[in-house]
This record gives sequence, C-alpha cells and structure tokens, in this order.
Amino acid sequence: MKYLKDDFRHVNYLWNDVVAEPLKSVESLVYRSNILGADQRITNTGGGNTSAKIMETDPLTGEQVEVLWVKGSGGDIRTAKKENFSSLYQGKLDALDGVYQNFPIKGYKSAGEDDMIAMYKHCTFCLNPRTPSIDTPLHSMISDKHVDHLHPNSVIAVASCKDQEALTETIWGGQLAYLPWMRPGWEAALECEKIYNENPDIIGILLGQHGHTSWDSDSKGCYEKSLSVIEKAARYIEEHDKGEMTFGGARVESLSEEDSTALLRQFLPVARGLLSNKVKYIATVQTDETALRFVNSVDAQRLAKLGTSCPDHFLRTKIQPLFVDFDPTKDALETLIEKFEAGMVQYRIDYKAYYDACKNENSPAMRDPSPTIILIPGVGVIGWGKNKSESRVTTEFYNCAIEVMRGAEAISEYTALPAQEAFDIEYWPLEEAKLQRMPAEKTLARNVVVVVGAGDGIGKRTAHRVAKEGAHVVCADLRLDAANKTAAELTEIYGDGIGVSGSGISGCGPAIGIEVDITNRDSVKDLFTKVTLAYGGIDNVIVTAGVFLAPGQDEAKNDQMFDICFGVNVKDGYIVASEAEKVWAAQGLKGSLVLTTSVNAAVSKRGSLAYDTSKAAANHLVRELAIELAPLVNVNGLAPATVVEGSTMFPRDRVMSSLAKYDIAFSDEEETSSLRTKLAEFYAHRTLMKQPITPADQAEAAYLLISGQLSKTTGQILSVDGGLHEAFLR
Repeated sequence: MKYLKDDFRHVNYLWNDVVAEPLKSVESLVYRSNILGADQRITNTGGGNTSAKIMETDPLTGEQVEVLWVKGSGGDIRTAKKENFSSLYQGKLDALDGVYQNFPIKGYKSAGEDDMIAMYKHCTFCLNPRTPSIDTPLHSMISDKHVDHLHPNSVIAVASCKDQEALTETIWGGQLAYLPWMRPGWEAALECEKIYNENPDIIGILLGQHGHTSWDSDSKGCYEKSLSVIEKAARYIEEHDKGEMTFGGARVESLSEEDSTALLRQFLPVARGLLSNKVKYIATVQTDETALRFVNSVDAQRLAKLGTSCPDHFLRTKIQPLFVDFDPTKDALETLIEKFEAGMVQYRIDYKAYYDACKNENSPAMRDPSPTIILIPGVGVIGWGKNKSESRVTTEFYNCAIEVMRGAEAISEYTALPAQEAFDIEYWPLEEAKLQRMPAEKTLARNVVVVVGAGDGIGKRTAHRVAKEGAHVVCADLRLDAANKTAAELTEIYGDGIGVSGSGISGCGPAIGIEVDITNRDSVKDLFTKVTLAYGGIDNVIVTAGVFLAPGQDEAKNDQMFDICFGVNVKDGYIVASEAEKVWAAQGLKGSLVLTTSVNAAVSKRGSLAYDTSKAAANHLVRELAIELAPLVNVNGLAPATVVEGSTMFPRDRVMSSLAKYDIAFSDEEETSSLRTKLAEFYAHRTLMKQPITPADQAEAAYLLISGQLSKTTGQILSVDGGLHEAFLR
C-alpha cells in the first residue's frame, strides 16, 4: 500500500525534506502535526493527536530517559506549537497499568478508568503544564516511536458503515486491524496494545465509528503511512461514488445566490433570537455545493435524524441537527420561520427526552437543549456557537459529517453511534471538567458590535476597546482600506480563531472590515446584510463618524455646509438606527445604540454654527430614538470635546488655524504631532481636570454604554470633556 508523493489524489502530500531534516526531535513532531492538520480531509480542527517518543536528558539525574511527547488536551494539530504538547516519562507511563490493575473498580467506562486521567500528571517530564490528551495511553502503549491518531473523513466513512469490519479487510487487505467502537481511555488503549502486539505486520488499526491509528519508527514514515491509509479509503469510496444519485439525488433546487442572501438576511436574526433563549449565539453559514447537495437531497432528512458518528463531531454538533422541511420554490419566508420555530420546540422536547433516558448518576446537568446545526433545503447549513470560532468549528464538523455520510452511503449503509454511547461522550464528566477549565467569557464575548467610523480616531480606539472585551467587531468606514486596517490590527492581537468553514463573508474571523457610506441608505442596508451573513445578527452599534466644516465668507457655501453637517451628523445617525432597528426587532434581543455628538451641542459660541447646531439636533435625535426603540434598545449619546489626537476633524491646517486663533506660538516646519500636542494641551488647560482628551477616553465611555453596566440608562448624553463647565446642564 506504499504510495509515491505524486500518487496521492485525495490528500495533500506536504512533507518537505529540506524543511524537516534540520528540525530537532520535538520540532519535527510539531512539523508533522501541522502538515497533517493543514488538510481538512486528514483530520478536523481540534481532532486527532500525534506523538513521538524521544530521548531527553532528565533534569534531576542528568541521565537519558525516554519521553513521550503527545498533543495536549484541547489542542489543534494544524496550529499546534511545542508548548501545545504534553511531555511524560515513558517509563512512568509503562508503570501505570500496574496502578490501574490494582484499582478495586476498573473496566470499560468505570470510575477507575476515568481516575487514570489524574495519574498522568505524576508522569510529567520537566514540569510541563500542558494537560495530557485522553488518548495519551494509546500513544504510550504502541511501542513504535511515532504514532498518529486521526479523524479523516474517508476513514470515518468506512468506520461508520454497517459492515465496517468486513470493509476494513476488503479495503486495506489485512494491513489495518479492526477494533469496534470503544470510548477513548485506558481500556481502549489496552485493546489497541493487544492488537499491536499480536499482529506485527499491520500498519494501523481502524477504530469503529471513530477514525484510525497508525505508527512507524520514523516520523516521515509515520506521516506517509497515515496518508496511505486515508488515500486507500478515499479511492475505494471514489470507485463507488454515486454521482448525481448521491444521497438519493436532489429533492429540491437551490436558491440563486441573490435570493439566498435575501432570505438569510431576514431569517438569520429571527433564528438567532429564537435560539438565544438562554445565551446568545453567533452563526456561520455554509452554502457551497457540497452543503447544498446534502440538504437538497432525498436522503438528507433520514440521514440527519441518525446523527453524527465521530465523537469529536457531536461534542459540537450535538447528537443530531435540526432539519427544516422547507422547499424554497414553494414556501415563503414566513413558512420557513413557522417551520423553524415549531422544529425548535420539538427539538428541545426531544433533546430533554434523550437526556432523561440516557443520564447517569454522575451526569452533568443538561446543557442548553437548542440545536447547534440547522439544515435548510435550498439554502445550506447554519452552525451556531458561543463565538465565531466555535460556530466555524461546529459548521466544519458538520461539513465533515456530510462527507462521512456520503462515503458510507456510497460503499454501504451509514450507521451512527447508539444514543447511549453518544450521550456518554457528550456528557462524559471528563469532558465536563474540560469545559469547566475554560476561562470565563469576557463581557462582550457573544456580542456583535458594529463601529461606524472605525478607520481612525475615536472609532479605531473604540473598535480596539470592545475587541479587548471579546466582542466580534465590524469595522465600518467610508474608506474600505482604513476599515480593513483596523480589522487587521484586531486580528493580529486576538487571532482569527480556529475552524475552516463558512461561505463568503461568513468565513470571517471575529473582526472584519466593511465599506459603508452612511449618507446612502442602500449602503447601510448592505452593511447590515453583510454583518448578518457574517455573524447572524447584531447587538450593539456605535456611530463615531461625523463631520466638522468651518464657515467662510461665501454664504452659498455656508448653506451647503449646513446641509452637509445636518446630513452627516443628524440624518445619517437616523439612517443607521432605522436600519439596525430592523435587525434588532427580528432578533427580539436586547441591544444598544451609541451616537457620537459633541459638547458643542450645549455651548453657544462663534465660528462653528452649522456643526454646533447639527450636534444639538443629534442630541435630541438620541432622545427621540430612545423613545422609538424602547424597550428593546437603549440609545445614548457620547459627547466628546476637543479630541485632537488622531481625529480627522483636526487636520494639520485646522490645527494651525486654531493655534493662530489662540495666539499659540508655532512654526510652519513643526511636525503635525507636535502641533497637535500644543493644541491639545491648550484645550486641556481650559477644562476643570486640566488633562488632554484622547480617543481612548471616548472609547472607554462608548464601551461603558454598551457593556450592560448602564442597561437601564437611555436617552442620555455622556460628556467626556475633562470638565467644561460651559457644557453643564442648565
């Protein structure tokens, strides 16, 4: 079953001797892991684990000892680095079976088997803090130096067939042994060790409903064996592919991209609101050909009801998705919503029944019974999670499940894990412990925050501030390059998350840049359509965009200035609010809106008539919108004063004009930053607090207004001006 590099058709052969040969032992393991994980057909995000047994110097004795390096719990081999691997003394791991055999209670799914997890820490090499994987004993008991345990779609397809054992022999011709489904743990590892010792000529083991494990004395050889096992299964499936009759053939036709977008724009916020009865969810939409072929098919409803197979899958996707029996050529949006709502009610009833029928004495409390995968014929697959990263992984896992079902149905008949086995994975106390170890969610972790004007100044700082609190940030700006730059900065700091699913804009990470012209209602509609497709809805909108124009001697130009100031500073805030309100209303979830006004709205003075009166109108717009959008949305205003740093309202010429106006000495050759500092310090000394006002100060106030800490405050204007007594309420 040896394949040459160019022979692989169903996996990407990525091993590069030039890159690999200089790598030290652990770095070589990381390299192998990363290139295996880089191909989604080889293993899913966060799934599978790799290991190497390496001679290391014991820091206590100075002697050479064998150390097992294995991917740690919860890690992802595609993105893993050295610090994501556990290291354990192999000799101590070998001695653990004696400990296990002396337990008074032991055996498959016993308390003793679970108690072995805590024993791994006693084997830790060099104080490595990484928690070992549940599959650690599997890697330890296979004595070859390099072991891969993977979840390839093609292999799981074979492992999910009703006649999986016979197919193992047919496809791999005795080179792969077979082990029926066993939950990962000590007993499964013992069974694999027995098979390994009794069959010296095999290269791996097919694990029923799960995946496969393979090994070699050499890292490159282990990599190539893993790929060979996968290639063999994929070729067998390809030979039996049913073509147009895959999944029984098509039952409904897909909507056009335009019609699908129009439907999702209206459906997703409704779905998000109905799903989020306990906590809020973020969406990922998959509308590619593979997803549509499945959801449109004759067999989709039958197969969806069976549920997924690989345990990694239903930890995210739950035991089964929610299939909505919808025909877009016959049914209207209202019908889709009605069927979805009825399906949601039944799904929660069924899920509770599943929990009650399968729970054990030590089972964790039932989690949210809402589905995490929704299948809509003609439209696609929608995955949901606590954040964008999780929803992308959830959707990715169902993409994998579709491929597993396709392969299994091509060569045999697909079977899923029995409900009790699925439950025992989903509600395994060890998995619950892993969930409990997760850090607490940040304040805005489940929120979608749209910042209009995020390209610079107050908007940029606000985008950074809410991202720090875990928000999904839509950086909207008239200049797409500026919006993308801010989004890229956030991604650089906080990452893009994991998961490789999502069609179009829905394949985004937790920060995106979108171009918007808030003077144009169609552009604003397009903004919220894109946000909805990306995340499923919105929670908070912060408008920082505005315009300042100084009056001149030409009265006609002053008239035009009024139109521009009132258009941008007042009407455009209304346009944004009225379009956002449609999403909020569809969701039925609490939201918040912040409009940036100015303390100038309350201070009468010369030289900025159009700007000041427009901001006064914006203040009243805040109060009017607070009434219009109550009780679902609280609306408040943020009133800055003299924010010079990073503000587009203070370009160099205006700064110089203001310095001259206030008789502040400066030179035409001075850097703009120096000129800004002089003006900011002058403004600071006019305030009670004697401190310059910065974009960061405004961003902190904007965050406060959407954080939930002021959820009962609406229709108010929060001044952040250092204490201008002229702006005090009268």
